[in-house]
Formats: sequence, structure tokens, C-alpha cells
Amino acid sequence: MQIWVDADACPVVIKEILYRAAQRIQVTTTFVANQGLRVPPSPFLKTLQVPKGFDVADNEIVQRCQPGDLVITGDIPLASESIDKGALALNPRGELYTKENIRQRLNMRDFMDTLRASGMDTGKVPSLSQQDKQAFANNLDRILVQNS
Repeated sequence: MQIWVDADACPVVIKEILYRAAQRIQVTTTFVANQGLRVPPSPFLKTLQVPKGFDVADNEIVQRCQPGDLVITGDIPLASESIDKGALALNPRGELYTKENIRQRLNMRDFMDTLRASGMDTGKVPSLSQQDKQAFANNLDRILVQNS
């Protein structure tokens, strides 16, 4: 198993949880972004800078991930494509995307995009709460233990 992180939009606190987990479990974790990133020195932490552009980082993750890998992303289409390849997908709030729930998430995303395009204010996504951070850490640990 490898971990692939959609790093452009990944919150710093989630990256820090991933740094510690990668070191503890000794799993290669690659942070993919269209800008330069710094990670702590570790043989288990890698960065991959891709060119700027729409979905370039997402496409790179989909191309490189393998069945059984874990993708960290809040991007629902990326999660869906990762699941289709046999990978697991976990969002920064600790929700595991599955074959059973991803279609519903895609439909809701499309619905909200339609509302925003029509001028409706759908509100802002709330900041990560302490409960979100704990849910992420707990689910990450569970997945890593089950797959190591």
C-alpha cells in the first residue's frame, strides 16, 4: 500500500497527521501538487510536483495509484476514479468514500454546482473541527492497520 495525497487543497493539520502516520507505519506517502512542497526529511515522505492546470494533480494520482493504495482527497471525482481503480479514498474530514456512497456524493456535488451556477449562495464549507481531525486520524489508523 502507498498513500497518495491531493496536496494542493489538503489542510496543513491533515498533512501533519500523515507525516507522523507514514513514519510510524513506514508507508510511502506521496504529496502531489502543482506547486513546490516541503515535507519533513523521511524515506517515507515524497513530493511530486506536476504542471499547473485543471485536474493535472488529480490525473497524476489516478494514473499512479494501484489497487489497495489509499488516496487522501476532498475531491469527489478524484475519489470516484480512485475507487474505480481499486484504491481506497479518504477525505480530510475522515469520511471513507466507498462504491456504495460515492455516486450519491457525486450527485450532490453536481446538484450544488448547478445551484451555484444559477446564482444561489450555497454557503461556505466550514473549517475542519477537532472532531473532523480526530475522525480523520482514527480512520487513517484503522485503514493502515487493516492493510499493513
